[in-house]
Amino acid sequence: MANAPYRGRFAPSPTGPLHFGSLVAALGSYLEAKCHNGTWLVRMEDIDPPREMPGAADAILRTLEAYGFEWDGPVLYQSLRSGLYDAALTKLRNDGLLYPCACTRKEIMDFAMPGVDGPIYPGTCRDGLPPDRVPRAWRVRVDAAEIIFEDAIQGTMRQNLARDIGDFVLKRADGFFAYQLAVVIDDAAQGITHVVRGSDLLDSTPRQIYLQQRLDLPTPSYAHLPVATNIAGEKLSKQTLARPLELAQPVSALWQALDFLGQQPPQALAGENLAELWKWAVAHWHIEHIPKQRAIVAQDASHVSATTKP
Repeated sequence: MANAPYRGRFAPSPTGPLHFGSLVAALGSYLEAKCHNGTWLVRMEDIDPPREMPGAADAILRTLEAYGFEWDGPVLYQSLRSGLYDAALTKLRNDGLLYPCACTRKEIMDFAMPGVDGPIYPGTCRDGLPPDRVPRAWRVRVDAAEIIFEDAIQGTMRQNLARDIGDFVLKRADGFFAYQLAVVIDDAAQGITHVVRGSDLLDSTPRQIYLQQRLDLPTPSYAHLPVATNIAGEKLSKQTLARPLELAQPVSALWQALDFLGQQPPQALAGENLAELWKWAVAHWHIEHIPKQRAIVAQDASHVSATTKP
């Protein structure tokens, strides 16, 4: 995809309002697209209803608008795309790569070894369901080949799926599609050439590359930004009670996000209007200035979660 016009995206899940960590991801993906004169899309990853908050999707879009983000084309909603995900499962099943799994979470925990992103599935149902068991989820078979990719920020990454992850779920026991499948299908469908996102998804990338290979889909370039954490080292999120972005103070928060990403914005810029800040940010964006770290503590007290108050 090296010669294709740049197409990036920001893909939030509507589990709550945007916070500083979300802003960092949105800003990094937006500026990288703009400095390449590229397209920047917004995708709402609303495929996990139990975790979603009513009204959050609309609130996210309002916040992006208030902060001066301008996306290209209509917003894509994953909840409307189940047919595409089913078609991908059918292809994998026809290729002998998909199988039903009857294991419960507790059963897996009882027998699994720890991996880089949770327990490694021990392969209990790989060769067929145990007697008197019914399928709960659908898993994809992995092999022992090492997945290697070059991340534009974090450097060369390697992962052996068989050793580090195991066969992973593509359709969950509750009937919902897994993130790993949906993101691969939609990145390909939208022609995404570059994925700029938080490093909390760095360990997921080899699974996505594996699916791209098995589904004959192109692999985008990847760049994983440092995630913002509170002083306890927890990623800012709804679960850690990260404070929502304030619609009335976009310039201050954007200045702090630029600083967080190593862009060294001048202090005077914090007192400018939104248009001037964006003008400076686009003109001075350099991805190579981003710290090559997986996580950085967000220094401003307003971004520390309520769980870490003294």
